[in-house]
Amino acid sequence: MDQFVINLIFVGASFALYVGIAIWARAGSTSDFYAAGRGVNPIVNGAATAADWMSAASFISMAGLIAFVGYGNSTFLMGWTGGYVLLAMLLAPYLRKFGRFTVPDFIGDRYYSQTARTLAIISLLVASITYVIGQMTGAGVAFSRFLEVDNTTGLLIAAAVVFAYSVLGGMKGITYTQLAQYCVLIVAYTIPAIFISLQLTGNPLPQLGLFATHTGSGQPLLQTLNEVLVELGFNDYTGNHGSTFNMVLFTLSLMIGTAGLPHVIIRFFTVPKVSDARKSAGWALVFIALLYTVAPAVGAMARLNIITTIFPNGVQETPLAFADKPDWMANWEQTGLLAFEDKNGDGFIQYYNDSNAPAFADELGWAGNEMVTFNRDILVLANPEIAQLPGWVIGLIAAGGLAAALSTAAGLLLAISSAISHDLIKSMLNPSISEKGELMAARISMGFAIALATYLGLNPPGFAAQTVALAFGLAASSLFPAIMMGIFSKKMNSTGAVAGMIVGLGSTVLYIFTYLGWFFIPGTNMLANTPDNWIFGISPLSFGAVGAALNFTAAFVVNKMTGDAPAEIQEMVEGIRVPKGAGGAVAH
Repeated sequence: MDQFVINLIFVGASFALYVGIAIWARAGSTSDFYAAGRGVNPIVNGAATAADWMSAASFISMAGLIAFVGYGNSTFLMGWTGGYVLLAMLLAPYLRKFGRFTVPDFIGDRYYSQTARTLAIISLLVASITYVIGQMTGAGVAFSRFLEVDNTTGLLIAAAVVFAYSVLGGMKGITYTQLAQYCVLIVAYTIPAIFISLQLTGNPLPQLGLFATHTGSGQPLLQTLNEVLVELGFNDYTGNHGSTFNMVLFTLSLMIGTAGLPHVIIRFFTVPKVSDARKSAGWALVFIALLYTVAPAVGAMARLNIITTIFPNGVQETPLAFADKPDWMANWEQTGLLAFEDKNGDGFIQYYNDSNAPAFADELGWAGNEMVTFNRDILVLANPEIAQLPGWVIGLIAAGGLAAALSTAAGLLLAISSAISHDLIKSMLNPSISEKGELMAARISMGFAIALATYLGLNPPGFAAQTVALAFGLAASSLFPAIMMGIFSKKMNSTGAVAGMIVGLGSTVLYIFTYLGWFFIPGTNMLANTPDNWIFGISPLSFGAVGAALNFTAAFVVNKMTGDAPAEIQEMVEGIRVPKGAGGAVAH
């Protein structure tokens, strides 16, 4: 059977499943739309949370970044995983006990301030819209290859599918759709990794295969990868990283950004009890670990497979001829995400580090790296083709990549929709709006959010994971400090919280626009700026941690100058933190 037909079967079947679930679980009330009626089983919610959290950045982009940088990009693994633990332990149970629908709801009520609510809405929208760009970018990459359409058409198809099940089902439909999407994406990610681990090491567990003996060289796989990379003039895989200071800041930014992500936090509002929120968090961590422990193996093995493809006889021997390029290269070249150029006209593919060319490059008459384009977002999706796996595995990875992108996109769009319809319209502009009117406003605002996300997805500022990292920094500098102080600092008043959010978000946005001045401008590249200009060498992707520190500092200084929160607010905060009564929510 033709590969295109196989891809259509897998992708089409998964889409039919998602839309069918949305019709079955159609939201009939605002409670269904915002919080799935607060009746979701903890295990189901754990799987849905994992799918919501493991976005296109995790499925499509993260392994590609690790593959081409190595140890230095392990920050993505450490930051995102550590951040989820922080969220599960410090925030989720308390926010569920508060008993509201959204993060701005919590901040507005806790700080008894419409200004605080407004800032929370702005922060949520800025972070969520930035985040959703990465998801639409990932969906476009997947569609452009597997459905053999251009990137624009792929994005429009993805937007239509998300619109169909998100607008119809709300949180209730999205929850059960995300359960199905988790099953699809974890199977799609794991099966190719098992095949490739068996090919390279004979070990069926990729987590163990990463540290096993490479069958081709008879030495540890990572040692083999290090040697071939160094021979080609690249940095070694396991020891290379840039600034340790930036690495720590970036990891911290991802951690606290994860804990401040509104689309993940609202998932914990869907369970019946506070104790169920804790159980959901535990199950989600198990489900997340199934993918995150495999990702390093996927990155390392894919990088080795690419080099082996180009140099079948060893890196210092005659490389692959252009005429003998395997089908996977030709297929991805058609998307524009992979490109080669025969710079010296010898008919062979040269692949090495231009800035640190190996000695044998001159001897062989090489004229520079001829892989002139390799979008790192394609690596996981191309992995089965690189390893020459069966067609059904390629179809499965197509469905999995789209499931990862669409599941998180749906959660983000719901968070955006809720912020507009519930927090802005219902809580501030029109408190007397009927439930039917609010539900309609939620669906209309989600439609507009999907249109905006699609447009921005056509002009992303970077790779999916890098765009997502910016969103994490924005959430880290604005929402996370406000939530933490709202739970654990009963004396924090509204003036301090407002000052903190303004300073945190403002400084982070200013830093990003200053050092990535063309951010969101179509057709430009966020990576064009250089570290030489950064303040103390701090990357814009890492500045979220600094913004959070500024947020905390400003909040506590202003709070000291303006007095503590009212007694009734302090009593309410005490009620949120008290362990007893974990079965219910705080009454307001």
